[in-house]
Amino acid sequence: MTNTIPRRTPRGRAVPRAAARNQVPLRARLELAALLLGTAVLYLWNLGASGWANAFYSAAAQAGSQDWTAWFFGSSDAANAITVDKPPAALWITGLSVRLFGLNSWSILVPQALMGVATVWLVYLAVRRAAAPATGNERLAHCGGLLAGAVMALTPAAVLMFRFNNPDALLVLLMTAAAYGVLRAIQDARVRWLLLAGVLLGFGFLTKQLQVLLVVPGLAAAYLLAAPAGLGKRVLRLAAAGAAMVVAAGWRPSSSSPRKTGRTSAARRPTPSWN
Repeated sequence: MTNTIPRRTPRGRAVPRAAARNQVPLRARLELAALLLGTAVLYLWNLGASGWANAFYSAAAQAGSQDWTAWFFGSSDAANAITVDKPPAALWITGLSVRLFGLNSWSILVPQALMGVATVWLVYLAVRRAAAPATGNERLAHCGGLLAGAVMALTPAAVLMFRFNNPDALLVLLMTAAAYGVLRAIQDARVRWLLLAGVLLGFGFLTKQLQVLLVVPGLAAAYLLAAPAGLGKRVLRLAAAGAAMVVAAGWRPSSSSPRKTGRTSAARRPTPSWN
């Protein structure tokens, strides 16, 4: 059965949540659009000035655009001699971009900027959803979401991160999306959102390995404390989400290349402390 929350129209008739979504004030939509457009301008303005940014990952993106095996395993060259020092999820996106639009600084860096815009949008959605039932005022919740999105967009570290081609841009997007999924799982009491969060965290591991685990304890604790279900169900659902995370993180073959080169692959060698 579809979960609907009745909402009153000006004439007093109740409408389901699905219909209420279409009644979002035009002003609120325009304000959100302005936030996202401003974020896009901030992240895209003079983006080509960064050149190749991190040339190490730019070379890997070029290799991935020339050879599908290099793209899948994150090889730093089209001959698949050796992989880069991290899993390849971030390179999958830039490699496809270079394959579609050719090799230039914009095709490498624009995907990171768009990830930043998506992250700001998710922050807005999460804060608005969390604030609406707490305040009982949709306008106030909307303003809180806009403020949170603006803070995210203007954070200096975020501006730098989403204008560069390190894996951090995709990592932050995936962690933010996972947090939104957990919030939806708590509010809507639907397991699929929790499983989706687990999958997103698994792909976060394919982006920058163990760094994605920084948010896992907090997300798990939030669901364990706030989800509208019995303790046993909450534990079982968290276990299922953990299994989804493991599967999403481990489905890719561990071999870095079908060729044996005598070099240690990124999946097998220790991760430096600066990763």
